[in-house]
Amino acid sequence: MGSSSSDVIARVASTTATSVKLVIGGRFGVGKTTFIGAVSEITPLSTDAVMTDYSRGVDDLDADSVKTTTTVALDFGRLTLPSDIVLYLFGAPGQPRFLPLVDDLMIGALGGVVLADTRHIEGAFDVITRFENAGLPFVVAVNAFATAPVYDDSELRDAFALAPQTPIVSCDARDRASVKTVLTTLVRDIIARTIPEPTT
Repeated sequence: MGSSSSDVIARVASTTATSVKLVIGGRFGVGKTTFIGAVSEITPLSTDAVMTDYSRGVDDLDADSVKTTTTVALDFGRLTLPSDIVLYLFGAPGQPRFLPLVDDLMIGALGGVVLADTRHIEGAFDVITRFENAGLPFVVAVNAFATAPVYDDSELRDAFALAPQTPIVSCDARDRASVKTVLTTLVRDIIARTIPEPTT
């Protein structure tokens, strides 16, 4: 039987520092700001700026998108779990020209979330590569856009070229409980990679 969320939290509390830095990455417009805002217990820090005509042809929006702002530095939120474990969430901008910032945000991080959109599979590749090159444990969270095609886990694993141990989770970036499930999955994966399971 797998560990419950409370078991995972208890193990983290007994083995690691209470402050955990996590990086949320993904393509432009995938929902990273929404993801952090849905779960943060504080008013999230957001560096959204209004998009202008200068972004046309640079920031690739879907034809049906209603997005009018874009993150130009980072988003920041905080979530406290039981046992006083505090997750600090750093959302990276998704535009290719800001990708080097992902490397900076990974400094001191224990894990990451790659928020993905099945309408743009390739949009997750750069962040996945950066996390893998840094040896950072991460999960791929597929944001459930209404018009996005649905694939099973094996198809997604092949499409994203993921290692067998990398978790894939479906989520709704607008829903607090769904986002918490993603973060719990990530914490569980970090533990599994760093702390041996007790033997009987």
